[in-house]
Amino acid sequence: RDRYANIEVSYLLQRLERYDGVVVLATNFEKNIDEAFLRRIHTRVEFVVPAEEERLTIWARNFPPGAPLGDVDLPFLAKRFELSGGSIRNAAVHAAFLAASQGAPITMELTVRAIAREMRKLGRLLKPEHFGPWFEAAVATD
Repeated sequence: RDRYANIEVSYLLQRLERYDGVVVLATNFEKNIDEAFLRRIHTRVEFVVPAEEERLTIWARNFPPGAPLGDVDLPFLAKRFELSGGSIRNAAVHAAFLAASQGAPITMELTVRAIAREMRKLGRLLKPEHFGPWFEAAVATD
């Protein structure tokens, strides 16, 4: 084990023991949390990736009725891409900005490019089987 990591963990544990308030720890890497920290966690909330029907609802809510929506296939997006609500929101906003910068409606091509950007941020590979006929748009650079 890394000596400095142990020193840091010890310091943080001491601070936790002395603090009388609420502490919130958020992570995407729960397996990397030290056992001593895990023993001190009283309440744990896990946020799961939404199911396909939930993703469809999230996509629809992030493109409001007044948005200039072109050929965007929301059921395709919900089925093919297992994204969190936050990632869907980021992709929808990015697609809207891409469309606005072109003075055009939000299209499937722009939305797929925005999804690809989110997937890259998450460290995911862009696979042809996910994007189907939109794969070329996904790998196109901004």
